[in-house]
Amino acid sequence: MRAANVASRAHQGSAWFDVERVRADFPILKQQIHGHPLVYLDNAATSQKPQSVIDAISRFYSTDNANIHRGVHLLSQRATDAYEGAREKLQRFINAAEPRETIFVRSATEAVNLVARCYGASHVGPGDEIIISAMEHHSNIVPWQMLCEEKGARLRIIPITDEGELILEEYEKLLGPRTRLVSVVHLSNVLGTINPIKEMIRIAHARQIPVFVDGAQAASHLRVDVQDLDCDFYAFSGHKLYGPSGIGVLYGKARFLEEMPPYQGGGDMISTVTFEKTRYNVLPYKYEAGTPNIAGAVGLGAAIDYFEGLGVENVIRYEADLLSYLMESLASVPDVKLIGTAPHKASVQSFSVAGVHPHDIGTIVDEHGVAIRTGHHCAQPLMDFYHVPATARASLAFYNTFDEIDALVAALHKAIEVFK
Repeated sequence: MRAANVASRAHQGSAWFDVERVRADFPILKQQIHGHPLVYLDNAATSQKPQSVIDAISRFYSTDNANIHRGVHLLSQRATDAYEGAREKLQRFINAAEPRETIFVRSATEAVNLVARCYGASHVGPGDEIIISAMEHHSNIVPWQMLCEEKGARLRIIPITDEGELILEEYEKLLGPRTRLVSVVHLSNVLGTINPIKEMIRIAHARQIPVFVDGAQAASHLRVDVQDLDCDFYAFSGHKLYGPSGIGVLYGKARFLEEMPPYQGGGDMISTVTFEKTRYNVLPYKYEAGTPNIAGAVGLGAAIDYFEGLGVENVIRYEADLLSYLMESLASVPDVKLIGTAPHKASVQSFSVAGVHPHDIGTIVDEHGVAIRTGHHCAQPLMDFYHVPATARASLAFYNTFDEIDALVAALHKAIEVFK
């Protein structure tokens, strides 16, 4: 019955999403691991890169490599155009009001730290409160903890249900006169839960409280429109959006970014410098000190071109079918418990096997060519909530197939046989 269902889904999907054609664009997927075809199900950690992204980075270094903004020679002008062209693509991709609201950073993690330092340090004081959720990645916990410790402020936590949904009634109760910021994940890297961000922002804004959204997982699996969400800050990384590592994006409303101090001092973030006084550059350059990751920005721009070329709605629809089949398939395996079963979720499924440590599961399925993630996934408080030291996690991308999910399940059966 399940095989017939898969065949039906695969046939239905082929009319509007040709996964085999897509897979041909990703050279890494052609290899074998331990004598088996690679089944890459660790996309929440990092995604693979299409040839067009690899080519764009190679082409930049081969033909246009120069420093940006400060050179009058042709190579510098071409490099500047490529870098700023990538910023304009980002603006359109997330529907920011202006290109200057998109700042290049190293990663989503750096974006959180930037806002914690530059916004939080001047708006948070003793007795104030910052609200995050129980499902946050360490990157959206630790910077706020550090700020609270420094300022004598308090971190407050939105609770979740056993299924992995935020409890909105409790969230609303946490908002008070001392709340200075809400920082919450859009799509959980452990549970796959898609949080009701737009509603949470509306509730916070009714109390004049700004909201930071961690979109590290969401940007590659959802349609992100920062103006529709009305978020004050939004962050994501290039390497999870089929682009290169070492590049990320911070979106911020211009009014916040203009009032915040710079994150770092150095070249290009200045307008004038004397020994008596420095005047800072305009947005977005005020936050981009020194030589940036120019090739990374170019590669991220190419990744956005590729992703949008597939049709974002097609990707969302195909990945939803994959996730449904993944959850159904894992639930059919004896002794497997799904962790994260919210009705509104995407791309990620964590699970445990009774009596078998997740690291052992990961090791055995790797011997069959299947790459999954095992561990606490940089979310130790969430592991504590579920009373587990770690989970196994399969995370999907649009280049995965129903057959690959079957390969995971077959390898999982082998692992359970070994240990039980």
